Amino acid sequence: MSTQPLRVIPLGGVGEIGKNATLVEYGDDLLLVDAGLKFPEEEMLGIDLVIPDLSFLQEVQQRLRGIIITHGHEDHIGALPYILASIDVPVYATSLTCGLITVKLKEHRLLGKRKLEPLVPNEMREIGPFQVQPFRVTHSIPDAVGFAIHTPAGTIVFTGDFKFDQTPLYGPPPDFATLAQIGQRGVLALLSDCTRVEKAGYTPSERVIERAFDDIIRDLPGRVIITTFASNITRIQQALYVAARHGRKVALVGRSMENNCAIANELHYLDFPEDTVFRLDDVRRFPLNEVMLITTGSQGEPSSVLSRIASGDHRQIKAMPGDTVILSATPIPGNEETVARTIDNLMRLGSDVIYEPLADVHVSGHGSREEIKLMLNLLRPRYCVPVHGEFRHLVLYRRLASEVGIPTENVLLAEIGDVIQFDDVGVRRVDHHAVGSVLVDGVTVGGTNEVVLRDRQHLSRDGVLIVSVTLDRTTGSIIAGPEVISRGFIDPSRNGDGRLLEEARERIREAIEEPAATTVEYGFMVSKVKETLSDYIYKQTRARPMVLPVITEV
Repeated sequence: MSTQPLRVIPLGGVGEIGKNATLVEYGDDLLLVDAGLKFPEEEMLGIDLVIPDLSFLQEVQQRLRGIIITHGHEDHIGALPYILASIDVPVYATSLTCGLITVKLKEHRLLGKRKLEPLVPNEMREIGPFQVQPFRVTHSIPDAVGFAIHTPAGTIVFTGDFKFDQTPLYGPPPDFATLAQIGQRGVLALLSDCTRVEKAGYTPSERVIERAFDDIIRDLPGRVIITTFASNITRIQQALYVAARHGRKVALVGRSMENNCAIANELHYLDFPEDTVFRLDDVRRFPLNEVMLITTGSQGEPSSVLSRIASGDHRQIKAMPGDTVILSATPIPGNEETVARTIDNLMRLGSDVIYEPLADVHVSGHGSREEIKLMLNLLRPRYCVPVHGEFRHLVLYRRLASEVGIPTENVLLAEIGDVIQFDDVGVRRVDHHAVGSVLVDGVTVGGTNEVVLRDRQHLSRDGVLIVSVTLDRTTGSIIAGPEVISRGFIDPSRNGDGRLLEEARERIREAIEEPAATTVEYGFMVSKVKETLSDYIYKQTRARPMVLPVITEV
C-alpha cells in the first residue's frame, strides 16, 4: 500500500438523513462527493435549509480538486450554490444531474461563473490524483451513478443512493457487470447507502407506481392533485403517462417543479405526451374531471404549493370537495408533523387525500436488506463505512455486513467531522474536525446560530414582554412609564380584573426608585428591570416570557 494516507471525512449524511457530503483525501489533494442539504428539524424555527459547514470547506479549498455528484436530488446537490458562491471548483455530474444543477445555479446567479463537467458512466475521469469511475445505479431519478475512486492507496466505492430495480422506467438496469469487475479488482472501502436497512427483502420497482396511479385515477369524477419532489423526474413521468391515458390536462405548479421538468424535457429525460401539459391558466379552462395538477409540497414545506393550497393561501388554486390529492412521497424524518398538518387541512376543505399507507402511491428509491447484501457480495470490500442513514441504520448495517462475512471490526460507524484513515494498520479514526451545520434563513447563510434559535424557541413558548421607561439622566427619577407591552404572552388575568401587568408596572417603578444614586447606571437599570419583571411574572404565572427593557435617558 502507498505511503500516502487515504482518508475519508464525512461533512454530513452520517447519523442523519440528508446533507450528504464526504471528502476523500489522498496526500495533499481532496475530492468532495456530493453537496446536499437537509430540511430543518421542527425546533429550528424560521430556518429554511441546513447545509454542510462552509467554513471548513473554505479552509481546505486550495486543496479541493473537484466536486463529483451522484444524482440530482436536493440532499445531494442542494448545497452546491452556497458552496460555489465562495469556492471556485469544477463540478462533475451526469447529463440530467448537470441540468438540474444548472437550474440551481441560475436561481443563485452563478450560471456561467462556475464550471460544470459532464460525466459518462464507465468512462474514467482523472481529477487530480483520483481516477474516478462512474457506474450506473437505479434510483428514483434517472441518470444516477455511484463512484469507484481509484487511488494508489486503493479503491474507495461510493454507492450513492441505489436500489436494484430490474425494470426501471428510464434507462438500463443496474450495471451488475461493472460492479462485479470493480469487486474483482479489489475494493479497499465501501461507503454504502443504508437508509432502508431496516426493511427485509427487496424494494419494489418504480413501475408499480404507474399502476397505482392508474387504479386510483381511472374513475375519479373530480380534479387530481399529485405532489412529489420536484426532482423526482421518474415519478412525474409516470403521472404524465397516466394523465395522457385518461385524457387529463396537466399543469406543473411550483417554480422548482416547472424549472426541473423543463430542463429534463429539454435533455430528453422527461417525455411530455402530446396535448397533455399546459400552463396553469390554460388548464383552469377545462372541466375539473379532466384536470391534473402536479405540485411541490410533499414534505409540508410552509412556502410550497400544496401547503398554500391546504391553508387556502394559493392565489389560483383552491382545494374543494371532489378533489383527490395524492401524496407520492414519505415524510423525511422531522417532517412528519408538517405533512400530517397539510393532510388534515386538505381534508377539512373537503378533499380526499391518498397517502402511504392507504395506498401504494410511493416506493423508496433505496435498496432493502437483500439489495444491500447483494451490493456487498458484488464488491467484497475490505472495509465498510455506512452512510446516508441515522445512527440506528449504521448499527444495523454493521450487523448485516457481518452476515455476509465482513468482520464487525472492519465496519466503522462514522460521525460528522471524523477523519477516517485506511492504511496497513486497518481502518481507524485519526482525527476529528469540529464540523457543524450552516443554517440558511431566507437570504442569510450561517448568521442564524444556536443563540438565535434559542431565542426563537423561547419566544414561541412564552412570548415577550417589552418594558418602556424614560429616566432623568441626572437624578434617575422616572419621567414617563413604565409601560409594559405584551406579545404572545398569556395573561391569566385577562378573564378577571386585568391587574397582572398593572401590578408588574408598580413593581418595576419601585425597583427603579429604590437606588439612592443621583446618576443613572444604564446597564444596572436594564438588569434591574429585567430581573424584577421576570421574577414577578414567574411567581404569578410560572411562565418565563422574554423580557426586553427599553430605557431612554433624557
